[in-house]
Amino acid sequence: MRFGISRGVKHMKITKESQMGRKGTGLMTAMAILLGAWALAGCGNTTAKAPSQAGPPEVAVVELKPERVAITTELPGRTSAYLIAEVRPQVGGIIQKRLFTEGTDVKAGAVLYRIDPATYQAAYDSARASLARAEANISSIRVRAERYRELVEIKAVSRQEYDDAAAALKQAEADIEAGKAAVETARINLAYTQVTAPITGRIGKSSVTVGALVTAGQGMPLAVIQQINPVYVDVTQSSATLLRLQQSMANGTLRRDSANRAKVKLILEDGTPYPLEGTLKFQDVTVDPTTGSVILRIVFPNPRGVLLPGMFVRAVLEEGVNEQAILVPQQGISRDPKGNPLAMVADAEGKVQQRMLTLDRVIGSKWLVSSGLAPGDRVIVEGLQKVKPGVSVKVVPFEAGKSGEDKTDAPPAAKSD
Repeated sequence: MRFGISRGVKHMKITKESQMGRKGTGLMTAMAILLGAWALAGCGNTTAKAPSQAGPPEVAVVELKPERVAITTELPGRTSAYLIAEVRPQVGGIIQKRLFTEGTDVKAGAVLYRIDPATYQAAYDSARASLARAEANISSIRVRAERYRELVEIKAVSRQEYDDAAAALKQAEADIEAGKAAVETARINLAYTQVTAPITGRIGKSSVTVGALVTAGQGMPLAVIQQINPVYVDVTQSSATLLRLQQSMANGTLRRDSANRAKVKLILEDGTPYPLEGTLKFQDVTVDPTTGSVILRIVFPNPRGVLLPGMFVRAVLEEGVNEQAILVPQQGISRDPKGNPLAMVADAEGKVQQRMLTLDRVIGSKWLVSSGLAPGDRVIVEGLQKVKPGVSVKVVPFEAGKSGEDKTDAPPAAKSD
């Protein structure tokens, strides 16, 4: 019994000693790790303190100068024909002949279709015959009326007989006038059998063929003629932009040319510029309540027929000229956490200042700044990641052709053992 208890006690002692040995080994390992980390931290601190001993960071700046800039707005739009005419028949009948080639230019007054004129020729001949008969009858009626006028004075005939003769004369004269009108109507209808072009322009496809029956006032046109030289370009502009433009004109920020006309350039669907300039024709007086925009109509010359109705284009509208524009390279503009634009400026003492900005638009590779910067300010465009407000910096001029990548910010290359 005692032997069993003593063996148990010895076993517990051995177990405790082994646990204490394990704890000691773990403690030594932990101390070794802490010492290694402390050594690495010390090395890291030494490395981090090295740049501070090299002097202030170097940044590239652009000194702002006022520039003369043409303020433009790019607006989407579509082309439309300058004149459009739907060719419709004025009389009914069978199409005998088509006298034009589809897709070609036609002159105003050129005959396009010929309608069977037989019935209209007959009506014209009948009207002329009726007029001739009325003119033949009036001679004897006029003579009788003149004779009765003399006889009634000497009471050779009664007043009633004279009145009847005078009325017959007036009736004959009215018949002649009616005959003339009938002849003119028949002549016009006969002329309408020659369907002519109402305007000069390019004619499209024909909707009827030879032998088709057409009627006066039918809904479907025979063809459509469009005049595309010059050509309209209709674009939309927001009313807010229009108000801002008017305010800029009023306070003198922008000005128009001597003729006070807005010049417009055009960019085609494939991105190529149109070689000819257009002029603003008119501005709509009503704002679309659904889109909040107004329609601007621009006229472009189109002598070669490059612009076709319905093409999607972009109009570059010159709103005016800013004589004192402040332009900043885009890489010099950054944003705060709320998205507000700002710039870092190096003052005369070489210290960094933060400026909150109001931006207008992008012009080329630069931002047009409305407020926040002034001529003479030195805006930091390279090395922004190395500075913060209040830090002293070394200023060097910015080279536009140089790559924006700052090589001094790159980590040192690892050396091979």
